[in-house]
Amino acid sequence: MSILTDFRIKVAAIIAVVTMLAATVVYAQLEGTERGVAPLASGGDFEVMGVKVDVKGDNAFDARKKGWEEAQRLAWKMLYKRKQGAESAGLPDGTLNTIVSAIIVEQEQIGPKRYIATLGIMFDRARAGSILGVSGQRLRSPPLLVLPVMWSGGSPQVFESRTEWQKAWARFRSGDSPIDYVRPYGSDSESLVLTAGQANRPSRRWWRNILDQFGAADVIIPIVRLTYEYPGGPVKARFTARYGPDNKFIDSFALKVARSEDIPKMLDQGIARLDSIYSSALSRGILKTDRSLIIEDPFNIDDLNLEDFDLGEDEVPESGDGNSAETAASEGTTAAGSEAPVAAQVATTSISLQFNTPDVAAVSRGESSVRAIAGVTSASTSSLALGGVSVMSVNYRGNISALAQALRAQGWQVQQGAGALRISRPGQ
Repeated sequence: MSILTDFRIKVAAIIAVVTMLAATVVYAQLEGTERGVAPLASGGDFEVMGVKVDVKGDNAFDARKKGWEEAQRLAWKMLYKRKQGAESAGLPDGTLNTIVSAIIVEQEQIGPKRYIATLGIMFDRARAGSILGVSGQRLRSPPLLVLPVMWSGGSPQVFESRTEWQKAWARFRSGDSPIDYVRPYGSDSESLVLTAGQANRPSRRWWRNILDQFGAADVIIPIVRLTYEYPGGPVKARFTARYGPDNKFIDSFALKVARSEDIPKMLDQGIARLDSIYSSALSRGILKTDRSLIIEDPFNIDDLNLEDFDLGEDEVPESGDGNSAETAASEGTTAAGSEAPVAAQVATTSISLQFNTPDVAAVSRGESSVRAIAGVTSASTSSLALGGVSVMSVNYRGNISALAQALRAQGWQVQQGAGALRISRPGQ
């Protein structure tokens, strides 16, 4: 074996050792305490939580059955009063059984002939909404990434370890909220990207990459700071609602519990109030999507000037050419002599259209303007954000470039991206 071959073998061995050590370092950053807490699936059903029942029955099974039926009755009255602002006469048990989609057991105690529990009742939105007279359409924010920051012991944490703050957000049921929360698990590499330091990093390029990874349009940053008076004793929590890549402040409040074991309940109450704050900010137009987070396509084919390209005489026949009719006739037949179709059917394209909606009137004006374009088969707002940027789903017979050109003809300013358009009026 030559000296050169021996040297190469040694270099390869050193590189292999260094690679293994680097992989070990990366793995060490990810291993250890499990970080991920999968959030509960929250659909669009109506939710009534915290329904307390205390009933008796012939046996444990009968007592539980009666307890659940009583919880359904109480929950319906609570939901009716919440939506209509008046007392409900109630519904038959048979009707309630058809509109209740799930029963959530928060706490329960089952005795030989007694059932004591705190339950949550889920009502199907379509069926219950028809009885309540509530429309299926509602104010809804664009997808917002949740970055839950918890201060405890003088240091902030997000997903470095399983915290009570992360668990509280994971079990929060957001189905009845106008905020479309995107709650990451915080597992694997997510814990390296979503950190407390990210909340103070204004780089739009970095934020765009993160939001694109989670399919979100913007970010909200709910913060809680826990202060312990002594181990096991009273705990005070300061909750702060922030949002956006610039970490803008919305509101804050404080809660306190007498015992440390009551921290989960306090955090659940805090999230409910934070949800109210974010919902109010959305309706008042404060919770707007940052325009700098919208990815713009630097290249737009509609901006090209075809006069700059020499297409050649064979590709662009002149209208005065006497052979044009003869050529068209010969091309209109196939080799077998059959006639070709007069015009091929144009495929329908689904396009996402982002547009400013400062008020409700802007929504209807935008939809009407798009529907008036020839070739548009449907146009409806799929994500509504009053005071911000809403998203309209458009079905168009043609390609995205043709739709962009038609919008410009209506006076819109158009920015084209991959499968999406961003439109605005001059001056907006």
